[in-house]
Amino acid sequence: MLNPVFPHRHLLGIEGLTPAEINHLLDRSDYYVALNRAPEKMSDALRGRTIVNLFFENSTRTRTSFELAAKRLGANVINMQVESSSVAKGETLIDTAVTLNAMHPDVLVVRHPDSGAVKLLADKVNCGVVNGGDGSHEHPTQALLDALTIRRRKGKLNGLLVAICGDVLHSRVARSNFLLLLTMGARVRIIAPRTLIPSQVDRMGVEVFTDMHAGLKDVDIVMMLRVQNERMRGSFIPSVREYFHFFGLDRAKLAQAKPDALIMHPGPMNRGTEIDSDVADDFERSVIREQVELGVAVRMAVLEILALNNRDIQARKAAS
Repeated sequence: MLNPVFPHRHLLGIEGLTPAEINHLLDRSDYYVALNRAPEKMSDALRGRTIVNLFFENSTRTRTSFELAAKRLGANVINMQVESSSVAKGETLIDTAVTLNAMHPDVLVVRHPDSGAVKLLADKVNCGVVNGGDGSHEHPTQALLDALTIRRRKGKLNGLLVAICGDVLHSRVARSNFLLLLTMGARVRIIAPRTLIPSQVDRMGVEVFTDMHAGLKDVDIVMMLRVQNERMRGSFIPSVREYFHFFGLDRAKLAQAKPDALIMHPGPMNRGTEIDSDVADDFERSVIREQVELGVAVRMAVLEILALNNRDIQARKAAS
């Protein structure tokens, strides 16, 4: 039968997930954190299953994390090279879905530059689909690993004050984190230049600041975002130097946060643009490396749950 606590075929976003479902994913991820830190890191939970990584955008960190997660679960892993595949020759996303479907994978992990493209593909395949990031829409496993990092350090999510700073406008990480943190009872602030604040974002329930010193006052978590130049059409910031002066995280700005505030960044970091090296490498307060480690555990939990749910769906179809 389908997992009674997480009865979903896909993970396309955080939107729509309940607190119980989020906690189930985080609890299962905690189990895999312990496994990944053990001398023997392999599991046979997905032995005989096939995971396909289909990335239409470059992402060394996310793709490698999903690949490692699948291999540690004992699955077979296929990394599709989109730039040398039929997609590069003009094949549509729907045709790609039909082709992959004929190979009977258990889970597809898809990253695409267009918002909504992953859902379109998910509607056309018989297997589970994980959204590895679609345009400026969502990146659910990043939000889950961020939440796991916070929960393990702070012991909770409810009641915390989290500041998400930087290029919010183009960030799928920011959107998924808004949705997850607010669902779990945290307060969320965004701090950004006016040009990088999404319109009507305050309707989501976040507090909006355009000054780092005011926005970071008494926060528990400081989450910095990368400036996504590749998604910008036009001039959103006057210069890197000016952006760092006003919105880059340094010691002076961090002093406004609580003394034990954690520093986070989804990576890759642009040192000297959105964060100072001295702050990024603060052993006591920066959890950036921990985010990378916990990302593997989160992706193991997601792949396991979706692959087993898919197995049960296929078994039910075969019996009917």
